[in-house]
Amino acid sequence: MRKLKINLSVLQPLIALILMAVAMTILSDTFATKDNLFNVARQISVNICISVGMTMVILTGGIDLSVGSILAFTGAVAAGLLKNGLELQGINLFAGFTFFGAVWIALAAGGFLGWFNGIMITKFKVPPFVATLAMLTIARGLTMLYTQGFPITQLGDQFTYLGTGWFLGVPMPAWISILVIALASFFMSKTRVGRYIYAIGGNERAALLSGVKVKKVKVFVYSLAGVLSGVAGLLVTARLDSAQPNAGMGYELDSIAAVVIGGTSLSGGKGSIIGTVIGAGIIGVLNNGLVLLNVSPFWQQVIKGFVILLAVIIDRMQKKE
Repeated sequence: MRKLKINLSVLQPLIALILMAVAMTILSDTFATKDNLFNVARQISVNICISVGMTMVILTGGIDLSVGSILAFTGAVAAGLLKNGLELQGINLFAGFTFFGAVWIALAAGGFLGWFNGIMITKFKVPPFVATLAMLTIARGLTMLYTQGFPITQLGDQFTYLGTGWFLGVPMPAWISILVIALASFFMSKTRVGRYIYAIGGNERAALLSGVKVKKVKVFVYSLAGVLSGVAGLLVTARLDSAQPNAGMGYELDSIAAVVIGGTSLSGGKGSIIGTVIGAGIIGVLNNGLVLLNVSPFWQQVIKGFVILLAVIIDRMQKKE
């Protein structure tokens, strides 16, 4: 019976995605073309990376509003290191291996900001909404300080290949998102920590009494969400060949929407990575289709808001049942 419920929670958004794709194919001549579908795949790859981390956070019963700002900060860090390295007391620590050094430092920076979120939430008892809202502002401010408010451009072919390159006929961002999905799915279904995440969201006190180190797991989850936001930041920066100080604005909304539409309960304990991927697909197809149909950007926001509202209402109704 439980297996049937889990399958239905994924089946419903999958049916919605198929129906939406069919509708867009009928309404737009260019939607189902190869170039456009690859464009959709490249666009949703960024949201998938962020949303996978957001799924784990929401499964614990939390929320992370800082993912968009962390995206911008990590992209700026990578771009700055690629352009100038890291000079300390006259020694450039990344001369000679700038690409890998920049990527790893940027991901570590994202993980550190996520870890900071986790510490604020678990040790200082700051509600997740407030802690991550503060981090939203802090990370954006750090990005502005680091870039002085100007984009950092011309990052080199090796780096931009991450966002614009192709491998076996598929865009590189799509391959990276597939890798993230595979690793996250394995982690959530096959590891002890993955099961702890579900247990904490289902009943935190019961998980604590069962011996689960709740605080450590939560700090780990927020740190991982920061790293995945960093991956998304690298993809966006590489695709644009530029680190924009205002990058990532609105991604927190898109990622939460993908998670909720994909069937993950906002109260935690129930959901799946695959459902979130389908949710990100729905958001991506909706965005792309509305652009192709020349719908006003203002109306796009309104429509997206109603879709999120509908998903939350369905979640609440299922919970009552």
